[in-house]
Amino acid sequence: MANTDNTEAPLGANEALTPLREAGRVFRWHDHMALWFSLGVGLLVMQVGAFLVPAVGTRDAAVAIVLGSCIGAGLLAWTARIGCESGLASAGLMHATYGSAFARLPVILNIVQLIGWTTFEIVIMREGTQAIGKQAFGWSLDGSIGTVITTLVWGAVLLALLAGSMVKLVRRFVSRFGLPLVILSLVWLSWQFAARLHAKGLEAFWSRPGDGSMGMFGALDLVIAMPVSWLPLVADYARHGKRSRSGLGGAFGGTWLGYAVANVWCYALGVMVVSVAEPGTDMLAALLLAQGGLVALGLILVDELDNAYGDVYSGSVSSHSLFPQWSIRRWGLMLAAMCIALALVLPMHSLEPFLLLLSSVFVPLYGVILGRLGVSVSVNAIDARRVDIAAAAIWIGGIAIYHSCAAWVPQWGSALPTLAVTFVLAWVTRPSPAGGTSALAQTRG
Repeated sequence: MANTDNTEAPLGANEALTPLREAGRVFRWHDHMALWFSLGVGLLVMQVGAFLVPAVGTRDAAVAIVLGSCIGAGLLAWTARIGCESGLASAGLMHATYGSAFARLPVILNIVQLIGWTTFEIVIMREGTQAIGKQAFGWSLDGSIGTVITTLVWGAVLLALLAGSMVKLVRRFVSRFGLPLVILSLVWLSWQFAARLHAKGLEAFWSRPGDGSMGMFGALDLVIAMPVSWLPLVADYARHGKRSRSGLGGAFGGTWLGYAVANVWCYALGVMVVSVAEPGTDMLAALLLAQGGLVALGLILVDELDNAYGDVYSGSVSSHSLFPQWSIRRWGLMLAAMCIALALVLPMHSLEPFLLLLSSVFVPLYGVILGRLGVSVSVNAIDARRVDIAAAAIWIGGIAIYHSCAAWVPQWGSALPTLAVTFVLAWVTRPSPAGGTSALAQTRG
């Protein structure tokens, strides 16, 4: 894909570290909105939402879902604006903030987590297919042969998508066909479970107390975790957007609206499902038992494919930044093949806590990036020899703060305190642009 999505990059150039010029920018606000609504929909989001009600109660869960989604999607949109204004991929933002010598570390960590999450998405799609096959046709696909077949089928579809153009996929499929189908499936499932809640009594549902195992800030942390997990990816897509004169439209407005609505909707649906399902029923089984749940779950599984695509495409952009001799397309196909193989041999559900632990390093990482680049949206020139010691130290200190909060004051959460501290420290220590004009301002001209 070296010359598919970035026709302005010189032959042999590092596309991830080269600002995308205006001729290569085609996404408008509705493209950003459709992409991030689609990426915000997922079974994992619903499953996490199901944890909230038993812990904090329905009313506090509703507050946490709406407030946490707005904050998390706002952080995502803020990062999208930086990527759109600078034209840099996520790896380029890391290089501009930390210096190219040090930035290789977070780039490599990002690649590792994206391989893990892509593999996890393949497993989720496989298990969903197995559940549908058993429910609808009586097929037993959870044996070794069925596992291999369903994994390879989804893997083949993922490889086929990666062989094409990301820009065309978003504009021609996600915006025009994928988004309406996903919305219809969510509307149908919401109607079904809302009817069950009404039959059980809405007052009892709304006044349900929590067991006190989680505080409000902990619930906010859980909701914010989903949009924050996309921070290392958002610039890889936002850089393809047209710049907005107001700064609030385009990538910023589309990303915020799309992801916030999807996050609120899926978390709320998870809350409704767990409130009406029989104790011990998992999310897949509960969705399948709903009237029309088979079709709706099938559409959500198809939409789950774009989450896997989003992870592996961003991983290929980051890999290309380290080894530009391989094109983004070549890296994407290689990483996808690796993830398919890993999905066949690794116990991904056992590794989910490790992936969540690894994701925690990106909260302070982007606290620093937002503090350095997010206020004036200025991007320093990339120097392969430079290491920003202050930025690196704040990031490493932020990781310690995150885990200290989780261990010592879990009632206050970890994400928001860490983001606040790293942002302020990064903003206070930000270097002045050389000559009073940022590289971004120069590229805008």
